[in-house]
Amino acid sequence: MTSTASDIKPFNRLLLTGAAGGLGKVLRESLQPCAKVIRLSDIADIAPATSEREEVQVCDLSDKQAVHHLVEGVDAIVHFGGVSVERPFEEILGANISGVFHIYEAARRHGVKRVIFASSNHVIGFYKQDQRIDAQAPRRPDSYYGLSKSYGEDMASFYFDRYGIETVSIRIGSSFPEPQNRRMLASWLSFGDLTQLIEKALFTPDVGHTIVYGASNNTTTWWDNRYAAHLGYHPADSSEPFRAKVEAQPAVPADDPSMVYQGGAFVASGPFGD
Repeated sequence: MTSTASDIKPFNRLLLTGAAGGLGKVLRESLQPCAKVIRLSDIADIAPATSEREEVQVCDLSDKQAVHHLVEGVDAIVHFGGVSVERPFEEILGANISGVFHIYEAARRHGVKRVIFASSNHVIGFYKQDQRIDAQAPRRPDSYYGLSKSYGEDMASFYFDRYGIETVSIRIGSSFPEPQNRRMLASWLSFGDLTQLIEKALFTPDVGHTIVYGASNNTTTWWDNRYAAHLGYHPADSSEPFRAKVEAQPAVPADDPSMVYQGGAFVASGPFGD
């Protein structure tokens, strides 16, 4: 039987990067049962610690030495820091590419053996919405952002093979309070299901490098999680109660990227600087 946060002793200290972001603010609260102390970090302004169970540390992920200090003394890392939208490559490079290397190097130097990596559906964004894929499907990044997450998955694989650092890479779909458009009827991930998935990723033994698609129990689905079954992730929510509201929105042309590709509008972002 798969263990969960409720029946395993919490970590002594858990690091959450990107804690000032939209999902970071949610996880700051919902991951409290997973650790005695949560160290919260972001480059942006972050709310002060609210109790002795929180530590706040501002950190630029592109600064290798700062990340080294950030990771010191933690037992596991939930890595949600970085640029979370499509931007010019130079803006992606520091936090999403150098930053993920700095996180794994710091984990190696400090003996951290479990990382939860916030990957993205944009790693496979050029698959079409009439295709159903699993974690072994070749990656097809749809953007510089998607490329950075693909690189992060390779970093996770390398650090497991070489150093035994285990990672669950969560290819997050669309995590919002409710689905915002037709595409999200398939890609939506509720905050509750996101939290459950991270708990499973933290406490399931022997994950190696596991890739899991982060979506709720939606009626429309593009992703098959057969290769992550050992996590015991069983989403409790569904986009279906929001379908009527979403489908009442103005119709979108059938050839619009949001209606064709799993990555939606990201496949058409840029080029930048022309």
